[in-house]
Amino acid sequence: MADAGKRGEGFKKVQSNNVIDFTARLISSGIFIGYVPVASGTFGSLLVIIPFLLLSDYGVNIFWIFLPFLYFLGVWTASYCEELWGKDSGRIVIDEIVGMLVTLVFLPVNVKIVWLGFFIFRAFDIIKPPPIRWLERLPHGWGVMTDDLIAGIYANLVLRLIIYFFPQVS
Repeated sequence: MADAGKRGEGFKKVQSNNVIDFTARLISSGIFIGYVPVASGTFGSLLVIIPFLLLSDYGVNIFWIFLPFLYFLGVWTASYCEELWGKDSGRIVIDEIVGMLVTLVFLPVNVKIVWLGFFIFRAFDIIKPPPIRWLERLPHGWGVMTDDLIAGIYANLVLRLIIYFFPQVS
């Protein structure tokens, strides 16, 4: 999903004050980071970095436990919020959060790896090499989430190659 150009497309005026609506907006927008008017996907990806570095003392594997749950939660909240904001709205950044976590999971944790992962993930998310662009066409939240999931896998594999060929990075 590109950061610009999608915001506001197909916006539906839906008024709701219920807990489900608020929760879906909160999660889907990455605690409202998605409301940033420019580069919301980049800010959503950045949201992962500090907690990842702070919690890495507990072991990187702790993030793996949450990934399937976050992915399916993201599918639901993205589907729900597409009804409010339009298809693949820039406000939806839970996909970038999951993609960044996939990028970094099971890798050595240090500032170099995290920042390399950030830039590599953003590149894959923006360029969308096959099959990422095709997966974006899946219906509802499935397309929103799955393209970033695969971008995260690609970025993780590239980071592994970098670490293998340049061990001083880790």
